[in-house]
Amino acid sequence: MRLRFAGTCRVCGSELPAKAEAIYEQATRTVRCVSHELYAHGALPAGEEPEISVPQTVDLGTAGASARREFERRKAAREARIRNKHPKLGGLILAISDDPQSTTAWKTGALGEEKLGGGLDHLASETIRLLHDRRMPRSRANIDHLAVTATGIYVIDAKKYRGRPDVKIDGGLFRPRAERLLVGSRDCTRLVDGVLKQVEVVRALLEPSMPVHGVLCFVEADWPLLGGSFTTREVYALWPKKLYLKLQAEGPLTADTIAEIHRTLANGLPAS
Repeated sequence: MRLRFAGTCRVCGSELPAKAEAIYEQATRTVRCVSHELYAHGALPAGEEPEISVPQTVDLGTAGASARREFERRKAAREARIRNKHPKLGGLILAISDDPQSTTAWKTGALGEEKLGGGLDHLASETIRLLHDRRMPRSRANIDHLAVTATGIYVIDAKKYRGRPDVKIDGGLFRPRAERLLVGSRDCTRLVDGVLKQVEVVRALLEPSMPVHGVLCFVEADWPLLGGSFTTREVYALWPKKLYLKLQAEGPLTADTIAEIHRTLANGLPAS
């Protein structure tokens, strides 16, 4: 059967993710890998251990984990500073004052990643494999989400911004053409630069022919009822439901190839 919930193989102890194919043993209410079928039906002599290929465990990561840790760290550090400086009034000061924007921005980012990560996890299957919150080598930055699908690899940056995303083109006949990403009146072009850097990191781990796509997914932006999504400098700008449809499209990559790429990326980009 295809598992509704994640489980653990009773024979080899491997983690079996939700929607994976497995054998469900109703009598003991346990599950086991499909590869243990011969052993279960007595095809092997009693006492003889089957040759089992244990699948490599992949750490899928936790959406928003590093951003939430940074928020909690900054919040705790501020609280400690105020209580040390004002032993008697520290509690009152904390109760009537808010965390600075530089701290709450981490919480906002974590919420956006967690919301999008939850939606992505509902799509998980043999042809849509996901990784969350991955560390980039030699950098303090991280990749929010990676999706390996039949149409390629998607490097997804989640943003919880207000306002309507749009692209503005400057220049033309007498000046070099340049594209700027706007969210409302806010210039967010640097977000595109960030995604392009992440795309290059992912490409460096894979075969040159493997298609890698950059995505900016705005989870709470003011999108129009019709249209709205666009591409700027080969980076998709869209909303969650639009992204889900794109990830579910049919493509040339097989389930085995997707699984191999997924393992390669998980090893090359550890969970943050």
